[in-house]
Amino acid sequence: MTDLLVSTLTQGLVYALISFGVYITYSILDFPDLGVDGTFPLGAAVTAVLLTRGVNAWLTLPIAMAVGALAGLFTGFIHVRLKVRNLLAGIITMTALFSINLQIAGSNLTIDRGTDTIFTSAPVLALMGGASTMVRKLVVSFVLVLAVKLALDLYLKTKSGLLLRAVGDNAALVTTLAKDCGRVKILGLVIANALVSLAGCVVCHEQRSFSATMGTGQLVYGLAAVIIGISAMRFFSDSRAANRLRRTRGLRWLSTPAGTTAVILGSILYKLCIQAALSMGLPANMMKLITAVLFLLVLVLSGRKGEAIIHA
Repeated sequence: MTDLLVSTLTQGLVYALISFGVYITYSILDFPDLGVDGTFPLGAAVTAVLLTRGVNAWLTLPIAMAVGALAGLFTGFIHVRLKVRNLLAGIITMTALFSINLQIAGSNLTIDRGTDTIFTSAPVLALMGGASTMVRKLVVSFVLVLAVKLALDLYLKTKSGLLLRAVGDNAALVTTLAKDCGRVKILGLVIANALVSLAGCVVCHEQRSFSATMGTGQLVYGLAAVIIGISAMRFFSDSRAANRLRRTRGLRWLSTPAGTTAVILGSILYKLCIQAALSMGLPANMMKLITAVLFLLVLVLSGRKGEAIIHA
């Protein structure tokens, strides 16, 4: 039971990186980026190939973020410069990345057990050599997610971060400040897709494998985690935070440090719900159906339509 809980917590932390990317695009930018389902396996594909070729495990993290950033740049360029609607721009990127991922790593690629990952690298073993593999995965994942959370919190307080938040709320205001809204949107997509690709990279390290279909449904997961997180934070927050939340507009609250915390919480709770469903005897090949049903329940229980939750 303890091992199952540790494994679920690890999964929730790792997939929180996807939710970070989704919350930037949907909550802050108000941009339905369907390219997430292609960017996630892109990070995993690049990581799998690099690891099999002997590249240092920790070096794969920034490389995966770089290729994910390029995918976000491509989506932003199509939308901003070529004037393609945001929804279609994401679909184009997702479709293109499916073929690119196949060219990079094929349909499946397994990493040999003798190859070091970030969880079995020399620095980690030196610090936690006596810990089990599951504990190492949990600790390393927690440190990575915490570092990303703190970096996002700091960035959103900078001038660039404030402009990013303003574009989703009031693009006209950004224009009056003599700033290019298009460039700000592209920057947001670059950051979001870099984080999603990083998630794919870490999952590849954790599972020691890549599959061309592993990105299917990741957008739904990210959205559900964000919505669950905001609902949970509403329920557990103290009176002051609750009053402040009521004065804000929906998910715009997620532009605060409490928002990134909600994303992590939502991701963990969502994984726990899925694991509970599997523990009740539901077959593993029903995972996507379980995910879809759970997402529907989240939307219904929230008392709002999905569109209203995302864009409120």
